[in-house]
Amino acid sequence: MKRDDALWKGLIEDLADDFLRFFFPNVDEFLDFNRKISFLDKELEQLFPNTQDEFSPKYVDKLLKVHTKKGKEEWILVHIEVQGSTDKEFERRMLTYYYRILDKYDRDIASLAILTDKSKTFRPDRYEREFLETSLHFKFKTYKVLDVNVDELEASNNPFASVILVVKTALRKGAISDEHLFDLKVELVRKLLKKNFSKPKIDALLRFLKLYIRFENKELISKFDDKLDTITNRPNTMGLKEFVLDRERRIALKEGREEGREEGMNIKEKQKNLNFTQNLITQTDFSDEKIASIVGVEIDYVKKIRASL
Repeated sequence: MKRDDALWKGLIEDLADDFLRFFFPNVDEFLDFNRKISFLDKELEQLFPNTQDEFSPKYVDKLLKVHTKKGKEEWILVHIEVQGSTDKEFERRMLTYYYRILDKYDRDIASLAILTDKSKTFRPDRYEREFLETSLHFKFKTYKVLDVNVDELEASNNPFASVILVVKTALRKGAISDEHLFDLKVELVRKLLKKNFSKPKIDALLRFLKLYIRFENKELISKFDDKLDTITNRPNTMGLKEFVLDRERRIALKEGREEGREEGMNIKEKQKNLNFTQNLITQTDFSDEKIASIVGVEIDYVKKIRASL
């Protein structure tokens, strides 16, 4: 679960706006996405020190500070739970997070539980308690991945729908062979590349897909890496350790603790764009406009590459 913790947190940071729009469809009506979304990890750690063994956490927590469209400055804390196993104390823990955050910040809080477990009966959505004439009723939003319709996810233009498709595919592990899982994973890559997402978002989704769905057969791990390289025409060998290190580096960069980027980064990025563009031109029937949007380059650049081919 520790590795899934890092993957979820990194993905939510990379796709924060898509995340909010996916789980709260009408959020654009009252949130101002022109203002920066902040992540209050340090504040959360102060409220809930991690006393568990580092390899046994059962949940992922993330606090997003967003801004509303109201005239005065106001922000909402969105508390997220990604629950990967059944837990009889889950509802109470959701309440504990809510009242501790409320007590410290005195702000509106939206509590969301993403249930990624395989149990059909585990469906926590409230905590209730009553004694004499005192009663408590706390209800929170839940999203059960097991219930989601695959066709609806595939039809969605929200990048986070692809995330849920990956999680739902991972739930089939153990019920199908590794070879079948491999084919499903490759198909997810192909479908993802057909979406009109920006290059940074595709990179984030491919990284999550690669590391979240894992094979028991180690040979298939290398085989998938090779297949991914072939489909995207670019090296995609980042493993979990490298991903965690890269995420820490990016966090340090945002906080001003890093004094620059590695030498030659721009050159490598240009080469990756060239390879990716060439691959999309030769292996798909996408228009120049769609390829430009996926890679994150100008249309004239795509036309120039197409002409050279």
